[in-house]
Amino acid sequence: MLQQSAALCYRVEQGQPEVLLITTRKSRRWIIPKGWLIDGLTASQTAGQEAWEEAGIRGECDTQAMGQFCYQKRHQRKGAVLCVVDVFPLLVTSVAACFPEFKQRQRQWFVPKKAAVHVNFPELGQMFQKLEPIMR
Repeated sequence: MLQQSAALCYRVEQGQPEVLLITTRKSRRWIIPKGWLIDGLTASQTAGQEAWEEAGIRGECDTQAMGQFCYQKRHQRKGAVLCVVDVFPLLVTSVAACFPEFKQRQRQWFVPKKAAVHVNFPELGQMFQKLEPIMR
């Protein structure tokens, strides 16, 4: 089992929360920014770094995970492995036009209910619905 960290990037537009989804590089499925833990960074700092590299997002990343989800990943050296992803809410303060992976991914804002339909992980979709209490 391998550990990853993810940023659930959100903003408030006209009083309503919106969630940022990005596409994966290969299959073009919708997901949130996530990646392997980075040496020297906490899990929440890693989530913030992934948000920048994969989506061009800067913001305030909570230090407490709001949940987690699991998935199977084909690892180059280890074959199929189970990944556990801790998800940290990140309130977006800026969105850059140019960022490290901007040529490799698409990004789009969704209301939480629509975002939940686009992701393949039910646990992640349920987390989108938890945004309202966080914003208060």
